[in-house]
Amino acid sequence: MKLQVRERIIDFSDHTMVMGIININDDSFSGDGTLDQNKAMEMALAKVDEGADIIDIGAESARTNRAPISEEEEINRLKPFIKEFHSTNWGERRPKPLLSVNTWRPEVASKVLPLGVDILNDIGALGKSDNARICADYGTALLIMHSIGLPKEPHLGQKYGNVIDDINLFFEKKINLAASVGLNVEQILLDPGIDFAKDRAENLNILKNLKEFHNHGRPILVPVSRKTVIGEVLSINDPSSRDAGTVACSVSSIIRGAAILRVHNVKAASQTVKIIQELMK
Repeated sequence: MKLQVRERIIDFSDHTMVMGIININDDSFSGDGTLDQNKAMEMALAKVDEGADIIDIGAESARTNRAPISEEEEINRLKPFIKEFHSTNWGERRPKPLLSVNTWRPEVASKVLPLGVDILNDIGALGKSDNARICADYGTALLIMHSIGLPKEPHLGQKYGNVIDDINLFFEKKINLAASVGLNVEQILLDPGIDFAKDRAENLNILKNLKEFHNHGRPILVPVSRKTVIGEVLSINDPSSRDAGTVACSVSSIIRGAAILRVHNVKAASQTVKIIQELMK
């Protein structure tokens, strides 16, 4: 399976990629965010040393118990990092990773994508076609995440007839929507949205049936790192103590064909990928 990213073609046929999370905020649920731009870049360099193929930066926490920041503030947090990212001398020791930006606001995407962004990580469930159109304009790949309603709003008690069927129908509609405004289908990734408008049973069902999403012919990203579902199963309240559970979910996801793992602990994920791929040869 392949993904078109600006002028590159990424082949996932024999490699699960690792996406390292950088939170340029001070209220991340995992407690690893920072507003210090220099520290954020140091964290990114360290994650690439540990094996990150992609760096995913976000300026606003997705926590629904935190107030949203303004579009201007989000842009002001993202721009310096993106500029520093591209001016960094990556060298041979650190192959330059892909850069993903986590935002759902078209107004923000339109300001930062021209600076050189490989993937737009849209946690807004592509409510409208704007982000797809902006990605088409700049050759940026679009990650479409399943959810219900707008980010920063709690969506508790959502009922699904069949969560797998409902997500597949959602993906079909959103792929068609993105294509209708000129985005090449080869530029689309899919994310089933673990913990977004879903309960424990639904999240586990998604992870167990990840192969059911391959019928769209697009790479699947699994963002299960330190999520609530892991805490519920293991009775662990502190997200930073959920890495063992994250590794377990990562193993399951790799075996079921995940193209990308979005994680906080890149070293653990990278080592997991290497071992599982050796065993699957």
